[in-house]
Amino acid sequence: VQLQASGGGLVQAGDSLRLTCAASGLTFTNSYIAWFRQAPGKEREFVAGISRSGGSTYYTDSVKGRFTISRDNAKNTVYLQMNSPKPEDTAVYYCARGRQYGNSWSASDYDYWGQGTQVTVSS
Repeated sequence: VQLQASGGGLVQAGDSLRLTCAASGLTFTNSYIAWFRQAPGKEREFVAGISRSGGSTYYTDSVKGRFTISRDNAKNTVYLQMNSPKPEDTAVYYCARGRQYGNSWSASDYDYWGQGTQVTVSS
């Protein structure tokens, strides 16, 4: 199983950025996928999650209305569209596969992780 996160970089506050998580070696259509992030000195936190069909999505409060998670099951890919990013969104972003089909806010409920992609938002 491999999850590969990409698309990070340095952006200015108010710009847009799209992260991509490409999956292989798993039955993607049976996989709940989420994005987490970890800033220096902080715990890894849930950002957004998407159900197997893409019909249900979940967001942490701080990104609601700014970030959008989506998936393309034909391409085994999940996206995180980041609009109007803020300096406090600066972190390493990881995608992960849930052990269960439903949403979970806890990192311990995810078994496979991508390597992370750095997002830095300047003010």
